[in-house]
Amino acid sequence: MTDGSAGITHRKVAARADVPLGSVTYHFSSLVELQAQAFAWYVEQQTAQFEGLFAEVTSREDLVDVLVDLVQGGPSRRRSAVLGFELHLAALRDPALRALTQQWTRDSRAVLARFTGPETAGRLDALLEGLIMHALLAIEPEPQEVTRAAIQQALGPLTGRGT
Repeated sequence: MTDGSAGITHRKVAARADVPLGSVTYHFSSLVELQAQAFAWYVEQQTAQFEGLFAEVTSREDLVDVLVDLVQGGPSRRRSAVLGFELHLAALRDPALRALTQQWTRDSRAVLARFTGPETAGRLDALLEGLIMHALLAIEPEPQEVTRAAIQQALGPLTGRGT
């Protein structure tokens, strides 16, 4: 929604879903419940989509390419990233949502760790979140070469592991 999670109402959800207001209030007694279920669905979808991004990665260069695209992706990635940060912000205020953000982080890091090992995956995950936040807020997009260099530095020197 254009108003973000703070602007959500049963009425707006019903209008967007093109269903009667009573249907929304029947299935979701509170906005907190609605938001929690919506975020849970979002995390499930994003986790599967994130894993899918790496299906064809067979080299370090493939990995870097996927990660650069993740940071500098188009409008659909932008909308998704904004919603992800909405979830993180909501989780700061609602401890019940923190379990979702923690699971999402664990799952994302597990995917990255298949290519980097667990320690590098943790650093890389934090870097990616920061790079994505900066990309969302930037008036002028950062050159791909700068994003690529930051990711390569986080990955560390090439090793004999093949990626």
